[in-house]
Amino acid sequence: MITTTPGAPCWVDIGSRDIEATSDFYHQVLGWEYVSAGPDAGGYGMYQLGGESVGGVGPLTEEGASSAWMTYFTTDDAAAVTETCRQAGGEVRVEPMDMMGTAVMAQLTDPTGGQFAVWQETGSREGEGGLRTDAPGSLCWVELYTADAPAARTFYQQAFDWQVTDMPIPGEAPGLYHVITAAGGNPEKDGHGGIMGMPAENLKDGHAYWSPVFETTDCDAAAERVAAAGGTVQMGPVDMQDVGRVATCLDRFGASFSLLTSAG
Repeated sequence: MITTTPGAPCWVDIGSRDIEATSDFYHQVLGWEYVSAGPDAGGYGMYQLGGESVGGVGPLTEEGASSAWMTYFTTDDAAAVTETCRQAGGEVRVEPMDMMGTAVMAQLTDPTGGQFAVWQETGSREGEGGLRTDAPGSLCWVELYTADAPAARTFYQQAFDWQVTDMPIPGEAPGLYHVITAAGGNPEKDGHGGIMGMPAENLKDGHAYWSPVFETTDCDAAAERVAAAGGTVQMGPVDMQDVGRVATCLDRFGASFSLLTSAG
C-alpha cells in the first residue's frame, strides 16, 4: 500500500532523453496521458489517468545518466535524511532545495548504489492532487534490487525508521525478500515495497536501483503491450503465491518497471 505516511513513497518520475517517445510507450502500455507542467517547468510534465496524476517525466539532467524511474519518499526532515546518507557513505546528488515554498527536495544515492529522492512538505498546494495509487494503471509497490541487501536494509532503517519483515523466497537458491513498511504501520497490510538481494552481474548496469510496480487488470495483456511498444519483458508473466501475477519489464529506453495483477 502506498501512502503519504513519513517513510512511504509519495511520487515517482522518470528521466528521459526523449519525453515524447517515453510518453508514447507508457500511453500504449498503461493508457497514461502526458500533461506539461508549463513553460517554466524545464520540460517536466505529469502522467495522468482519468484526470489523476500517476507520475511524472522530465529530461535527464545528470551527465552520463540513463533513463530510469526515481522513487520519492516522504520525510519530516529532508536535511536529516541527507546527513544520514552522507554519514553512511552514500552520495548526495542534490542537496536539500526549496521547491517554490511548498516542499524541500533532495536527491540521494544509498551506500549500495540505489538512487532515490526525499520530499518534505513545507506549505500548502491547494488545488493540486496527490499521486493516484493502488488502482489499475497506478503505482502499487516499489522494489530495490541490490547486491548488498543487508547494508541497504540497515541504511534505510536508519534513514526512515522502516519496519522490515523478512520473507523466504522459494526456489533452488532460497533467499530472503525484505518487505518494508513505514514506522507504525501494519506489515501485513501496510507494506509499500521490498528489498531484493541479487548478484551484481544480474543488476542493470551492475548498479542497485529502485523499480516501480504498476497495477494492471490483466498482466498478460499489459506485458504483450510492452513488447509491442518496443520494450522488453525480462521475466513472466508468472504467478506469485499470495501476491498475484507479475511481469518484470524494461521500457524502450531501458528503464525498469514491473506490472502486477494483484491476487484477489
